[in-house]
Amino acid sequence: MDLPLSNPDLHAADPPFVLVTPAVQTVPLVFVSAHSGRRYSAAFLAAARLDPLALRRSEDSFVEELFEAAPRLGAPLLAAHFPRAFCDPNREAWELDPGMFDEELPSWVNTTSARVGAGLGTIARIVGSGETIYRQKLQFADAEARVRGCWQPFHTALQDAIDTTSARFGTCLVIDCHSMPGMSLAPNMLANFVLGDAHGTSCAPRATRLVERTLVDLGYSVRRNDPYAGGFITRHYGRPREDVHALQIEICRKLYMDESRIERSIRFDQFQQDITAFIVTLAAQIGTAGL
Repeated sequence: MDLPLSNPDLHAADPPFVLVTPAVQTVPLVFVSAHSGRRYSAAFLAAARLDPLALRRSEDSFVEELFEAAPRLGAPLLAAHFPRAFCDPNREAWELDPGMFDEELPSWVNTTSARVGAGLGTIARIVGSGETIYRQKLQFADAEARVRGCWQPFHTALQDAIDTTSARFGTCLVIDCHSMPGMSLAPNMLANFVLGDAHGTSCAPRATRLVERTLVDLGYSVRRNDPYAGGFITRHYGRPREDVHALQIEICRKLYMDESRIERSIRFDQFQQDITAFIVTLAAQIGTAGL
């Protein structure tokens, strides 16, 4: 198992994300990996009742590595360093479970969303396998520090990348990169990729079709919006009427990693090459046909 990267600070990795930009951006694409962070602070590990391997069940492990060619192909790549189990940037800023805290939460906190009810708010109660993360209740000040130190800088960087791209090209397509567990999906849900465009509301149909066709031409099976239609990033930033499009891509982990050990598999390098080919083709097609 790849060991988590440690950081002594409880509230954030330093810096909380990496934004790799091309020398010259040549395509109206922005790639983002919100859930591949794996820098776990010593204080967070001490507060958790789970071991590091169990905590990592929530990660989209190695996804940022799969897309690492994007900057040299003309598109920025934003990736979180902080882990999803610590703070989830694919949620609203203040989706918090009141049962996790030892004090009453401010009235403006969203305590009733379906994600909070499932234990997967901005500060998650459980990991992807359903196990409870913390030994004891948290203080709101801790959640606030995570949101201000991780969530907000990440989204400021993402908004800046979108604004810069839109100003340069008049349009922008955000590719929101995630991974999905192959082990737990029902047989009728199995696919290599699931594209989520919030049922046609976050991305122009022609852009979704272009991504789908590019993946199919590479030999992969693709589903749309089932079982993943897109999270906060896709729904918040996707504004097709303003020529800002956001498309979530879920990749079946069996294609490139050992899910039980959270390690790259022997297929990783070849699959990474296929993702690079996907970026090359997508960039070329957008350059020719636009969005």
